[in-house]
Amino acid sequence: MKFSYTWLRELVPGLKMDVTTLAQQITMKTAECEGVHDPGAFAGASVAAVASAENSEPDSIIEIDNKSLTNRPDLWGHLGMAREVAAIAGLSVADPVGDLPAAASKGDLSIALQLEDHFFVGADNGLFGLISDKAHQNLIALNSITTISTTFPERDIFAPAAVKLASGISLSDLGKPLQVFKKMIDRQVKATKKQITGSVVRVDGFGNLITNIPREAFDILSKEKVYTVQFGGEKFRRIHSDYHQVDEGECVILFNSLNMLEIGIYKGNASDLLGLAYDSVVTITFDE
Repeated sequence: MKFSYTWLRELVPGLKMDVTTLAQQITMKTAECEGVHDPGAFAGASVAAVASAENSEPDSIIEIDNKSLTNRPDLWGHLGMAREVAAIAGLSVADPVGDLPAAASKGDLSIALQLEDHFFVGADNGLFGLISDKAHQNLIALNSITTISTTFPERDIFAPAAVKLASGISLSDLGKPLQVFKKMIDRQVKATKKQITGSVVRVDGFGNLITNIPREAFDILSKEKVYTVQFGGEKFRRIHSDYHQVDEGECVILFNSLNMLEIGIYKGNASDLLGLAYDSVVTITFDE
């Protein structure tokens, strides 16, 4: 099983242990590590690709013997391994959904709905609205008949509801009916001959801003044209190829390995320093 060192550091803020030492600690205290590898060693490895795309520093992959984890299903994912690493290092695990839009708050209802003949359970944070434009067939509030207080709704509310639905229990039997649920607007890129307008769709743990503007649209519209990238009150006339083309603390704009426009601050937090967040508008204007 392979784990991204970059993702583990993102989930465990303050982790200073280098990757080799961390692998040794995991071997001694948790499970046998088979080695530390460069992401390029795994052709097409999605973990490596995504991790290297979203961060300014190169990633490493910690490979752990599968047999060592057979009896530890809690470690079959990055969040579970991050909890183990945090315990080894004496640190805390970050909220893995901390960069979701503000709609995903602790006050959101727990809901279940039927949409296009499929069932969904989760927090009423607006994400279900991105699944389909069609009207829902049924909608209920979970935890509304026999109320329980929990800080872990995924385990105590969502999972039991999913099991009941899978066993054939009617959705209507799981909670009181609701009329509406939150719907997040699906932000689409708008492109004309003079301008591309997009928005920030994710802020990663390093404060880098990932937009929905694809390289393909930029390459087509920017041929033989001068362009200006604008967000907030900032304007730039250059798109870089990597983070090291700017000095520490300066803004860098590039297309990441997923070919989406990304905005960062070299060795800094772009979201904090630029005052941008999820849904912030980013435009590229082309001069005639």
